[in-house]
Amino acid sequence: MLISLLRRVQVYGRTFAIDYSKRDYARHPSLIKLGLTNPVVYRNMSPPELYEHAIDPSFNWTNDPNGKPAHIASSGALVAYSSDRTGRSPKERRIVLDDRTRDHVNWGDINIPMDPLNYKVNWSRSIDYLNMQKRLYVIDGFGGWDPKWRMKIRVICELPYHALFMRNMMVVPKPEELEQFDSGVDFTFINAGMFRADPLNKGVKQKTSVALNFTDSTSCILGTLYAGEMKKGLFGVMNYWMPLKGQLSMHASANEGQNGDVTVFFGLSGTGKTTLSADPRRKLIGDDEHVWTDTGVFNIEGGCYAKCCFLTHEKEPEIYDAIRFGTVLENIKFHDQNNRVVNYDDISITENTRASYPLEFIPGAKIPAIGGHPKNVIFLTCDAYGVLPPVAKLTPEQTMYQFMSGYTAKVAGTEVGIKEPVPSFSTCFGEPFMPLHPYKYAKLLADKMKEHGTKVWLVNSGWSGGAYPKGKRMSLKITRAIIDAIHSGELDKAEFQNFDIFNMQIPKACSGVDPQVLDPKNTWESKEEYDATIKKLAQKFRTNFKRYAKATGEEVIKAGPKSQFSLQYLSLIHISEPTRPLYISYAVFCLKKKKK
Repeated sequence: MLISLLRRVQVYGRTFAIDYSKRDYARHPSLIKLGLTNPVVYRNMSPPELYEHAIDPSFNWTNDPNGKPAHIASSGALVAYSSDRTGRSPKERRIVLDDRTRDHVNWGDINIPMDPLNYKVNWSRSIDYLNMQKRLYVIDGFGGWDPKWRMKIRVICELPYHALFMRNMMVVPKPEELEQFDSGVDFTFINAGMFRADPLNKGVKQKTSVALNFTDSTSCILGTLYAGEMKKGLFGVMNYWMPLKGQLSMHASANEGQNGDVTVFFGLSGTGKTTLSADPRRKLIGDDEHVWTDTGVFNIEGGCYAKCCFLTHEKEPEIYDAIRFGTVLENIKFHDQNNRVVNYDDISITENTRASYPLEFIPGAKIPAIGGHPKNVIFLTCDAYGVLPPVAKLTPEQTMYQFMSGYTAKVAGTEVGIKEPVPSFSTCFGEPFMPLHPYKYAKLLADKMKEHGTKVWLVNSGWSGGAYPKGKRMSLKITRAIIDAIHSGELDKAEFQNFDIFNMQIPKACSGVDPQVLDPKNTWESKEEYDATIKKLAQKFRTNFKRYAKATGEEVIKAGPKSQFSLQYLSLIHISEPTRPLYISYAVFCLKKKKK
């Protein structure tokens, strides 16, 4: 039955080139150099081959109650499970501190240093474990579509589902390009996720350890099967090297209109990057990770990693239809174990259910995934307080401030321990993946924005009518109408009004959106509660930005939300000339009193 399924896929679906003569890669010099001596190594297997290996019952490594390593869903997708780790483990991420990284990395609670000797302990532990396994998989791919800037990446793992996942997420080389990988790669990921890290090793606190070494150009993963660690590890590598070469790496999706106009969507998981960029009227460049170069933007990845919690064909048809043969579904359950029909509403394992599929599975996706300079940049935020407007237009200074702030809410399931939305500031809308100082990325963005006349918008896909859980999540219909108005140029020509404390410009009207919704204060029953809440959020912005004040220009700091006192004293310009000195003297007196 399985063989019959694979044959039908090859005839009616995607065509997979298979070269069995290059499957056995054991004892290749490039692997021996790493210390890998496992006698069974498969290199660059096709999806049908990886399916056959993935459903091998000898691999009993999953939390599936039936004890099977993977399933084939009725749609043809491969369903796999990542055991107890169903999200990233950012607190267990480390970067090796050495002469190369010492002055470049923004060290702190996010970029936690690890000594080179302790990294070697992790590395040796990973290599020794992989050498004892039945078989290993090598997947070679590019990080990036642009030949000028792409990196040669190699992933070595023991699970076929991980191999298929990274085959989807990297840019698959052409047969003639594979020879480049034999002579050496730019970065190597070793995934020994089934083996626990040693908590006695300094810098390792739990069974999980995800470490990057930019001097050796390697990374090793221990104690987690969550496939997203590999994807975000590659993103971290690009976020280190690209800005140092003068190119802006971005935690963002991107698409292209019929006239070649490119829009970039920044945002963390759960804000709508993947959903809003999958527009049937526009070509998808990518859903998560891009680089803005001197010539335009390119997608870092060869595929998409979409959330599929409560997924329906009605709400997200492009993503729903992309889940077919070749797709990896992670941590999902079925309506019925026998018929293998996926139940997207079942989140008993995790809310962070995911689908990994090649970019080409999205109708109209742009291949190669390269576009021109963006016409519009959109900052997507999921405001759990419910006080930010559905859309606001930003100045270059406000762009840098909001970009460095990266305000949103952590959405349930994307990190271990997150069960409900939590207000959070994640600089550059991707702090866990940004090794350098935020100002480095923000300055590159502002410079490119000014050079190419790019418009920047803040779009709130979070709560309206009240803070979580009283308010309601902004409907996708409203957010799509706003995005459409941005693309058509309607909002750029709209009449705007000032948005009080945050001093941003919000439109008075937008096609398809109730004007009352455009000003969030109108949606709250209690105006007093709204005023108290927005002041509370503004204070959180100001407190958070103190982290960056020393390395940031005064004009950027001033672009943030104003305090209550600042708003009162800014209004002095409206006071008549004869009485203005008296009011100014009183204002100075109040400020001095406040400081005391």
